[in-house]
Amino acid sequence: MDPYLIARWLHILSATVLFGTGIGTAFQMVWAMRGGRAEVAAGVGAGVVMADWLFTLPAGLAQPATGLWLAHLTGWSLTEPWLILTYALYLIALAAWLPVVWLQYRIRDLCRAAPPGPVPPEARRLYRLWILLGWPGFGALVAVFWLMVSRPVAFL
Repeated sequence: MDPYLIARWLHILSATVLFGTGIGTAFQMVWAMRGGRAEVAAGVGAGVVMADWLFTLPAGLAQPATGLWLAHLTGWSLTEPWLILTYALYLIALAAWLPVVWLQYRIRDLCRAAPPGPVPPEARRLYRLWILLGWPGFGALVAVFWLMVSRPVAFL
């Protein structure tokens, strides 16, 4: 099979997993926290943490690897303006995601330690921070998707 098609397929697949897992786990966490029950938030939080390790991290590592592979195969210079913007946006998403993962662990642990009933106030505070950090990561990945599709046409 053509290496370009393999690289492109892996790049699209990993982008889909990265974005889809992010949206899916965010929805689950929001829904669990909205319910306000510590025992539910603890269980969902455990699933969200696991999903980050099983899906988000591998897809997040595959994205730059397959992106660089594609650039090599197509002959793009790694200093093309649209690629530099992509790197910056990806770093913004990463900078938002790393503390979000830590927050998910803390929220899960606080809710696990709480008796059945309301989500502890500290977990609610961390959840609000989790929400705030999620938006720049989401926006950055939406912009990366746009750049993946439009490529340098956006800069003509």
